[in-house]
Amino acid sequence: MHRIFQNFIDLLATAEDLQDFSKAMADTATALDLSCFAYLALQHSSKGKPRLISTYPSRWVAHYLRSNYQVLDPVIGEALRNPEPFRWGVNFNSKFTSKAQHRLFEEAAEFGIRFGFTVPIHDGHGPIAALTFAVDQSRPQFERFIESHGRVLQLMAMYFHAHTRRKLANVHEIEGVCLSPREFECLEWAARGKSAWEIGCILGISRNTVAFYLEGAKKKLGVRTIVQAVARLAAVKRKGQN
Repeated sequence: MHRIFQNFIDLLATAEDLQDFSKAMADTATALDLSCFAYLALQHSSKGKPRLISTYPSRWVAHYLRSNYQVLDPVIGEALRNPEPFRWGVNFNSKFTSKAQHRLFEEAAEFGIRFGFTVPIHDGHGPIAALTFAVDQSRPQFERFIESHGRVLQLMAMYFHAHTRRKLANVHEIEGVCLSPREFECLEWAARGKSAWEIGCILGISRNTVAFYLEGAKKKLGVRTIVQAVARLAAVKRKGQN
């Protein structure tokens, strides 16, 4: 466990964007034999879109949203009320759940989300967040794992939240696509007519490194040229001024 935790910390230290953070947690969850995870952070503004980083099965997420389960999901309600980590799943605290909520857990189990351990994060520095680790195991196996490693999972959740809050606070999006700070910065200078060599001089990095970041921006935006990427950036900025 110590080696896995240290590797997780190293991955967080080098993570720059949503994809990096998702991979860091996904790789660690796999190493711990956890099926999947979901991190949800509410934003300061009521208009702000909650930040979700998750490896929940896409079919389950689609079914969950289609069924409007977020309205009755007891895990969300408990995370908002209770700052302490808690366990949930099929037949967990069944006397406190309605028939509809019980059905939600049974359907989640069909997608490999049989039991979960949720760590609410009420740290006083911003809106509430929560990180959930889910498993497709028997209840005794799940209980033993949480008894042995629950404190470590709680610490992982706090580290994950702290890094994402700090590094993604100023993440720049272009039409819903998240770029890393360096990718966005290089693209902005390119939009001002600067060459890769000039951008490198300005930012104190090599021309090849600039090319790497611009290539990453193009790939994420799904375009072939820097001109097309710059056009997408310009369109977003025009909308922001309207």
